[in-house]
Amino acid sequence: MELKRLRQKIDKLDAKIVSLLNQRAEISLEILRLKLKQKESIYSPDRERQVLRRIVKLNPGPLTNKALEAIYREIMSSSLSLGQPLRVAYLGPVATFTHLAALKRFGSQVEYSPCASISDVFFEVERGGADYGVVPIENSIEGAVSHTLDMFVDSDLKICAQIILDVSHNLLANYPKNRIKKVYSNPQVFGQCRIWLEENLPGAEKIEVSTTTKAAQIAAKEKNSAAIASLLAAKVYRLKVIASHIEDSPHNITRFLVIGKRDVPPTGEDKTSIMFSIKDRVGALHDMLGPFKKYGINLTKIESRPSKKKAWDYYFFVDLEGHQNDSNVKKALKELENKCTFLKILGSYPVGE
Repeated sequence: MELKRLRQKIDKLDAKIVSLLNQRAEISLEILRLKLKQKESIYSPDRERQVLRRIVKLNPGPLTNKALEAIYREIMSSSLSLGQPLRVAYLGPVATFTHLAALKRFGSQVEYSPCASISDVFFEVERGGADYGVVPIENSIEGAVSHTLDMFVDSDLKICAQIILDVSHNLLANYPKNRIKKVYSNPQVFGQCRIWLEENLPGAEKIEVSTTTKAAQIAAKEKNSAAIASLLAAKVYRLKVIASHIEDSPHNITRFLVIGKRDVPPTGEDKTSIMFSIKDRVGALHDMLGPFKKYGINLTKIESRPSKKKAWDYYFFVDLEGHQNDSNVKKALKELENKCTFLKILGSYPVGE
């Protein structure tokens, strides 16, 4: 009888929750209509951040903050799908880590468009085939994804948000480990699992492919072959998990960027990404960094890439704390612009995670 009574209480609460969720959805629909009328973006990373911060502050438990955030991701994803469908391009196919990152940010209710390359993700957003794109930018072990950095040189797209994903690699196959002769995966993934592979599959041929999902697709069809990929890939392509968590470092984190056409308003906890080029002279880079020290702006990353236009000519990519509209950031960027040969603000976005 006690169990029945408790279940009846849950049923009553569920009825209230459904009613409140639909009331929330009706208001969200009004907001979406207003945004479309004013030709504003229907996805607002700044507002999303505000909502998630607020629900964490309101949370008394026993639900964890992480669980509550996951619930609200889906609530907000459902709201985004009420009006004009939100379309998100990502480095595919289905079940790549970029796909997992996109799901983490946008939820399951938006439209997803897998792309064959990072270039295709940029082109899909630029031509209006997708509202946003998700691309990898760096891994805590292997460093920056150079192709993504290079795409920003000529693209006018903006960085709108970042996604931090804890990456766990798994050996997937339909054969026992002692029969595996070939292992397929992404080049960066091989770098992240180097020690495990040397100790467990020293004789296996390592074959690089564009994505972990492509690796899973091949392993599902090819005899005595395996893939290093996600658990979602195992499920989608019907492969067995031969070994899990095979990454060399337990702190294997990949950062992804959400790219779009509009700038994001400040949230009070933001990051700005820029790129610039300098004249080839002694002390030039030191002089470029001077304005940031002068205005007390912390730089969290600096990366160089060859311009591919002239020998020994480089672009520098910098992440800094603050929003491009912040007073000190504005002053520093203005002084930098006067010193360098080229400056481009790639976007300001919530730090988020």
